[in-house]
Amino acid sequence: MRFKRTGAIFMALLLVIPTHLVSAAKQEEKSQSEGSYSEKSEVVYATLEANGDQKEMYVVNHFSIDKSGKIIDYGPYTSVENLTNLTEMKLNDHQVGFTATEDPFYYQGNLEGRSLPWDIDVSYQLNGETLPPEKLLGKDGKLEIHIDTKANEKDNPFFKNYMLQISLPLNSDIYQNIETQNGTIADAGKNKQVAFTVMPEKEESFVVKADVKDLEIESIEITGMPASMPIDTSNADDITNDAKSLSDATKGIDVGIDELNKGITELNQGVVSLHGGSQEYKKGINKLDHGSSELIEGSKSIDESLEKMSQSLGSHSGQMNVSKLQELQKRLTDMANGLKVTENNLADLRDRYSNAYNRLDKSIAAIPAYHISDEEIQELKESDADSKVVDKLVKTYTAARATKDTYSDLKKTFRAVDPTLKDVTGSVHDMRIYLETIVDELDKSLDHTNLDESMKELQQGLNALSSNYKSFHSGLVDYTEGVARLSKSYGELHGGITELTNGTHELKNGVHELHNGTSELAQSTNDLPDQIQTEIDQMTDEYDKSDFDPVSFVSSKNKKVQSVQFVMKTESIKRDKDKKDDQQKEEEKKGFWDRFLDLFR
Repeated sequence: MRFKRTGAIFMALLLVIPTHLVSAAKQEEKSQSEGSYSEKSEVVYATLEANGDQKEMYVVNHFSIDKSGKIIDYGPYTSVENLTNLTEMKLNDHQVGFTATEDPFYYQGNLEGRSLPWDIDVSYQLNGETLPPEKLLGKDGKLEIHIDTKANEKDNPFFKNYMLQISLPLNSDIYQNIETQNGTIADAGKNKQVAFTVMPEKEESFVVKADVKDLEIESIEITGMPASMPIDTSNADDITNDAKSLSDATKGIDVGIDELNKGITELNQGVVSLHGGSQEYKKGINKLDHGSSELIEGSKSIDESLEKMSQSLGSHSGQMNVSKLQELQKRLTDMANGLKVTENNLADLRDRYSNAYNRLDKSIAAIPAYHISDEEIQELKESDADSKVVDKLVKTYTAARATKDTYSDLKKTFRAVDPTLKDVTGSVHDMRIYLETIVDELDKSLDHTNLDESMKELQQGLNALSSNYKSFHSGLVDYTEGVARLSKSYGELHGGITELTNGTHELKNGVHELHNGTSELAQSTNDLPDQIQTEIDQMTDEYDKSDFDPVSFVSSKNKKVQSVQFVMKTESIKRDKDKKDDQQKEEEKKGFWDRFLDLFR
């Protein structure tokens, strides 16, 4: 917008200025003396094309006069205009001269060929096609507005110390489904407004996307102002102290996870040992079960042989000669030797079973017996703990409890195996001794002449042995059936122990990974307080421009510059009638003083 004051406007201004003006004589007298001012400010207004190209520029200068008289200002203006009174201003070789009273003084200087500190580029894509602004009017489709900001000269003080505020007003009747990144979308009445911020020394690119209908584009407003954001670092100590607490807590967590890792490793080793013992026990009980058929067959053969020998001896006792008795003696000796082998095998099996059972019992006893409620498990799942590790812990706990409960149910059966093996072994031993005694007695009988008497005693002994062995054989059958049931039940228990072993192995790996993560976290947060302090210092250096001393935009000769601001505005893309209507509405809405004060807001 280009502000020009016609004679009529300044006449209106004179109507509201107090009438006690100084006389022409006094004014002439003051014009001869040098005046002074305490501070000066500049507001740079620039009109841009719809694509961001610079079009027009002027500067509104404001002086706070502390002594009336002649003031000299500097700037490469093409023309100047007094905005305070009707006093004539002189422009000569970039030097502006005017006479001011002690009231605030304003004047406008028009510039040509002077570049802004920033290069603003605005481009438009409609339905994926880049179009010039003049071809967008009234179109429908998907619109993208690209805004790029760069430095015209990166060493200029305004680029280094000023921030840009970019604002795009969007009519909700035209724009729908508005999207953007690195910006904010705010309500502005029934419409929307998209805003972006460019920090000092930064070159940025922004994109606004929307669905449009009967497209019109309002002016994009860009304001450049000092990044006067002094950063309060008084709370920096609190932040670094909190960071130290976090660092210490992280170390504590790492130490705790390290202890957990060691505990889980020991648990896994114990469960592996349990699995080894269980595997050994399972092999033993399976071997015992598989050998039961041979044991039964052998026992049955002994039973039948005893019965046959007893019957044979009874029916042929009168006809028995020495050779037949010797043959009987040999068969009984072989039977006794066979029972001795069986006795030794049972004793060996009992020892191996006892060792495996004791190892299994100790391993399962080492599994904790505490109970974790469903509420406690749910609370753990809802905590900040690693969900994968929690799932593995719960799975391992469930498997451990199932193993312990199953073992508890079968423990009586396990305990009964050893006494039964002991009894069976004892019975086999007793029958072996009995057979050996019969063989010895038979051997002695062969040396006596009274063979009939000896044969009667032998028959009685074999009858008693055969009868007792039938009872033993019946018990042995019951025992082997129990072993078969135990072998089947233990297969299920061993499956649970195997699952527990796999679970603790996964848990060990999970906790190990968790420990690696907490160790890395503890290491990375070890110097967190120093890192935060460094970041605070860097942020302070980067964004705190409160120590920036303003300089004039138009001339380095201008002194006592208090502030410089930039107001840039692109041309709208609207129908000519709409533009005129907007200008007329703005004129009707604002009075003279409102429009005059807009220059300095």
